[in-house]
Amino acid sequence: MTGTTEVTARLTGLVAALRAHGVRIGTGETVDAAQAAAALGFTDRALLREGLAATLLHSADQRRLFDTVFDLYFPYGVGAPEAGGPGPGTAADRDGPADLRDLRDRLAAALADDDEALTARLAIQAVDGLGGYGSSSGADGWSAYQTLERLRPQTLLARVRDDVRRRGAAGRFTDRLLEDEIRRRIEAFRALVAVEARRRVAERRGRDEIARRAVAPTADRVDFLYAGLDRLAELRRTVHPLARKLATRLAARRRRASRGAIDLRRTLRGSLSTGGVPMNPVLRRRRPARPELVLLCDVSGSVSGFSDFTMLLVQALHDQFSKVRVFAFVNRVDEITGLLRHGAADPEGLGARIRAEATLTGWHGSSDYGTALGEFAERHGASVGPRTTVFVLGDARTNMGDPNLPAVRGIVARARRVHWLNPEPRTQWGTGDSAAPDYAELVAMHECRNAHQLGALISRILPV
Repeated sequence: MTGTTEVTARLTGLVAALRAHGVRIGTGETVDAAQAAAALGFTDRALLREGLAATLLHSADQRRLFDTVFDLYFPYGVGAPEAGGPGPGTAADRDGPADLRDLRDRLAAALADDDEALTARLAIQAVDGLGGYGSSSGADGWSAYQTLERLRPQTLLARVRDDVRRRGAAGRFTDRLLEDEIRRRIEAFRALVAVEARRRVAERRGRDEIARRAVAPTADRVDFLYAGLDRLAELRRTVHPLARKLATRLAARRRRASRGAIDLRRTLRGSLSTGGVPMNPVLRRRRPARPELVLLCDVSGSVSGFSDFTMLLVQALHDQFSKVRVFAFVNRVDEITGLLRHGAADPEGLGARIRAEATLTGWHGSSDYGTALGEFAERHGASVGPRTTVFVLGDARTNMGDPNLPAVRGIVARARRVHWLNPEPRTQWGTGDSAAPDYAELVAMHECRNAHQLGALISRILPV
């Protein structure tokens, strides 16, 4: 049985790694997790996983991060081995290089039987026999990619399908559904190989280091510029929960702001009854007036994911403003407010609809901030007034063109405030064709690399 000290170290390491990735875990939740681990034990690893997830996580989008970190700190073989076989790194796995044909045969049988325990053990053996690289005396590292390239589990699909049919085990699955199910089992095996390779690297380099540097963050902390299609889709699902949270914060700020400053005349008049001591300050009441918002969004290239997400967030916050107008550009500007009608926009197809229905490019397809900003100031300048806050969304990369600073000065002169949200790291501003420092001299420019930063910025700088 794993010693209490080791279990405590693994649990505190797990909590520290989750905190490093932005998951808020308090002392009480850590104590609950320790009590859950003591009650559940280590015989059933899947049960332990669910128990710790239930005590430590706050939302479903944190689950992928949790599972990856859990596999580092509580791998197969901690406490008691996974039912049915040895844990990782035992003598049974290291008698010699796995025979590739035999390993493929056993894997095909395990996939056909949907034997999850055996599949997990085969993933361990596959990495042990096929994933090591380095000196001949011992592996210097472990590679999931190398393991899967040599084993090629995806080529077992037809073989496993025929085996399941031959046994009459297809059950309720049609041919198409059966193939989909076998693909799911193969992908689950590939994921187990990745987990095992990462665990072995963590043993060599240190779990804490790997947990901090080699674990994919939660969707709200993924850089907009580097998010793949799957992470962007995951981000879109967080728009409405984030909007509800921000709307609550904005409403609270608006209530506080509505109290206004002290009305000196009325306060002094009221103090006459207390001998001139102003016991009850009288506050001027501000007339509640929701602000107007204009978004000017670069939708070219990798910046488009950032702009799409921000537009969807503002659409979800629509009720917080008296008027919202949205303009998109590449090197031409077009209003797209109609595509973002409250509650009517399709999050998945928003970018495609904008590109199909809006006029965003002229004779070339590259972004041109100077031309676009000049066209906005000329054609749509009337949309900006003394109650309007303007948000410019983009990386400020001009493709070596004229940044057209006079157009920005004109927008600033008409607006109540102008904020520029830049998805690039601050260290890259001014490099190459970036005109960010020039624009930052005229408007407040904010680094906004992920949804977490965006939410913090929106709650802080949006007008009330």
